[in-house]
Amino acid sequence: MKLRQFRRAPLSFSLSNPHLQRNFCTSKFNDENDTRFVSLISDIVRGNQSWNVAFNDPSISSTLKPHHVERVLINTLHDSKLALRFFNFLGLHKNMNHSTTSFAILVHALVQNKLFWPANSLLQTLLLRGSDPKLVFDKFLETYKQCKFSSTLGFDFLVQSYLQNTRVFDAVFVLKLMLANTLLPEVRTLSTLLNGLLRIRKFILVWELFDESVNAGVKPDPYTCSAVIRSLCELKDFFRAKEKIRWMESNRFDLSIVTYNVLIHGLCKGHRVLEAVEVRKSLREKGLKEDVVTYCTLVLGFCRVQRFEDGICLMNEMIELGLVPSEAAISGLVDGLRKKGKIDSAYDLVVKLAKFDFLPSLFVYNSLLNSLCKGGNLDKAELLYNNMRLMNLPRNDVTYSILIDSFCKRGRLDVAASYFDRMIEDGIRESVYPYNSLIHGQCKFGDLSAAESLYTEMINKGVEPTATTFATLISGYCKDLQVHKAFKLYSEMTEKEIAPTVYTFTALIYGLCSTNEMAEASKLFDEMVERKIKPTEVTYNVMIEGYCMAHNMDKAFELLEDMIRKGLVPDTYTYRPLITGLCSTGRVSEAKDFIDDLHKKNLKLNEMCYSALLHGYCGEGRMTEALSVSCEMIQRGINMDLVCHGVLIDGALKQPDMKMLFSLLKKMYSQGLRPDSVMYTSMIDAYSKEGSFKKATECWDLMVTEKCVPNVVTYTAFMNGLCKAGETDRAGLLFEKMLAENIHPNSVSYGCFLHRLTEEGNMKEATELHCAMLKGHLASTATYNILIRGFCKLGRLIEATEILSEMTENGICTDCITYSTLIYEYCRSGDVVAAVKLWDTMLKKGVEPDLVAFNLLIYGCCVNGELNKAFELRDDMLRRGLKPRQNLQLQNG
Repeated sequence: MKLRQFRRAPLSFSLSNPHLQRNFCTSKFNDENDTRFVSLISDIVRGNQSWNVAFNDPSISSTLKPHHVERVLINTLHDSKLALRFFNFLGLHKNMNHSTTSFAILVHALVQNKLFWPANSLLQTLLLRGSDPKLVFDKFLETYKQCKFSSTLGFDFLVQSYLQNTRVFDAVFVLKLMLANTLLPEVRTLSTLLNGLLRIRKFILVWELFDESVNAGVKPDPYTCSAVIRSLCELKDFFRAKEKIRWMESNRFDLSIVTYNVLIHGLCKGHRVLEAVEVRKSLREKGLKEDVVTYCTLVLGFCRVQRFEDGICLMNEMIELGLVPSEAAISGLVDGLRKKGKIDSAYDLVVKLAKFDFLPSLFVYNSLLNSLCKGGNLDKAELLYNNMRLMNLPRNDVTYSILIDSFCKRGRLDVAASYFDRMIEDGIRESVYPYNSLIHGQCKFGDLSAAESLYTEMINKGVEPTATTFATLISGYCKDLQVHKAFKLYSEMTEKEIAPTVYTFTALIYGLCSTNEMAEASKLFDEMVERKIKPTEVTYNVMIEGYCMAHNMDKAFELLEDMIRKGLVPDTYTYRPLITGLCSTGRVSEAKDFIDDLHKKNLKLNEMCYSALLHGYCGEGRMTEALSVSCEMIQRGINMDLVCHGVLIDGALKQPDMKMLFSLLKKMYSQGLRPDSVMYTSMIDAYSKEGSFKKATECWDLMVTEKCVPNVVTYTAFMNGLCKAGETDRAGLLFEKMLAENIHPNSVSYGCFLHRLTEEGNMKEATELHCAMLKGHLASTATYNILIRGFCKLGRLIEATEILSEMTENGICTDCITYSTLIYEYCRSGDVVAAVKLWDTMLKKGVEPDLVAFNLLIYGCCVNGELNKAFELRDDMLRRGLKPRQNLQLQNG
């Protein structure tokens, strides 16, 4: 193929000429041929023919080298866009590996012609090669001098490109080479570089480079000056920072409020707020005016040193000047007040600022909301929430979770539910946290059925329960003694592969202990330990109390020792059941020794522990020792509270010792205490039982005078005494008075009358009264037992047996007293077969016979000649750990 002749070629020739091919294809061109080739390429570049066609010619493509491109670029400096097109064409279509010199020439040319974007793009490509910065700079310097470019901006772009590629130290190196070659960088380049060094915390290098640049002749702007001041502040060299500002002022550098704000920020950050305030005062002398940054920085500075009142004053000053405080300043001040415990001040500030549409961050809002809720100030928490809504501040799941949880913890479940509904209205997806709070609230203050419904609802909505969800429900079931449901839920938890926590195990153990299943509780405790779940003090306390309730004091004290060995610290919740357990098993003196031993170890006990000991002494009628313990309590600085006084008063009433009673009441009054309804009820009950109705009435009148309202127990105690004394008419009048006071009677209240009627043998009225109780759901095991005993006393066994059947049909649990009453009557009437048959029925129903029941049936069998059955019963009785009465001791043979 022949190419057309080029007008600007020095000679008329065609590249297809074999002679020319030989000349151009030799391995080494002489200068003349090289110049002619460059000229030819330059003409092609400036011509109208297709570059693609021209450069497809083998004689050109095989000959063209980077140094030719460099010369062509120099030849086209007057048209930098054309030079760029040629450069890109060779790179994209001919895979030309351009030299660093070509890049340098073109960057200088483009920058000089204000084609900044392509220049920057070229530099990014060059730096990707990873060339040595020294080499790159040398080529830039060489081409700058060779081509006599008038602008040094290409060097600035080179520095900035290194910075864009996060090669900060290479940028520093190039800038230092510029200074060494008397090439002054633009102040913007210097500022960008210094801020780049600040980001990587090279603070010393910042002020060194600043000094070098200024000494070389660079005139800094406010941002460059600010960078060096910031570096010195970060180094906590505040003396030099102030000196540097004074030096800048003396050299008439262009300083703005920005530079002084940087110094103020540094001083505030370094807790030198008073110095920052002095800097602020000096601004007016310098002809500068504080801006919003100045104020906000100082506000945050005062927050750092917890001078919140000063911060509030500055905030007020800002608002008066019409400045808009930053969210950070507002948040810092509000949160600072909150953390300092000044919750009300933080709340008042938020409300005040909201009037000007100034808001803290949502995080701070939620934190304040949480603090208000924890402090029990739910009214203000709700007002704050309403404030958020009025200001259109978006609420999030945290906002609602705080409110829902707080209202649930205080038993205000309806309010918590309303916030849950609002959360859904706001488009916030339900999470497990509010559900857990609602379930916990229902378990503690509501009912378990509502908690179960919430659990079902969350499952249906795809919200996965957590260990906390299960632990809460399990605890609820156990406290309600629905232990079978608790274990069913525990199995479900295991199926979902949710690991039980110590709280889960503790709740289950509590349930088992409460139902006296100590063997199972012990197994579960061991299982927890095997799973490497460490029991807490609460777990041990539950187990210890369980064994104490079961009267297994040896095991309870073993657990106490094990607890101490494992580094857990017993407290009054540990000691109280141990003291109570010792007292309830007739070991009151041991309980006293135990308390004395604890005091010797400097372990402090509270009134709960002592009230247990007082109750033990009073229960055994040892009032002298009880009074001695009360004096000891006072000596040891332990408060004699109402409960302790109540125990002593109850003990005095049982004696009865009126002199002691009045002495105790006098002491109580001297301490500023007044009897409560429990004490008054105990006194009325004691007087009523001994038939001193005048004293009971006087006590009643005193109770009312002291504004202590009688309750159903008080009325019942008085009515019971009157009924037992045969004064049913007076008891009836009292009953009517109770109804008039809108106090609802309970089964015990009706039982008073029921008992009297049966004692009198008036079974017709007794049955009618019991039917009325049954309709009002007030019938109980105790009232049925009264009715059965009444029929038995009259020898009306058939009717008594019918009452037993009715009792079962109505779902009322039978107990040992129910069966014992009938068994005794069968034995008395000589029908031992019926008595034994009823005994077997009792055992099949899982009713545990007591000492009285055994003695009654054994006696009946003996009297009626059924000695084999009597011996069988005696052996069963002994196996159960019960001892027959001495006059019923049977001997074989």
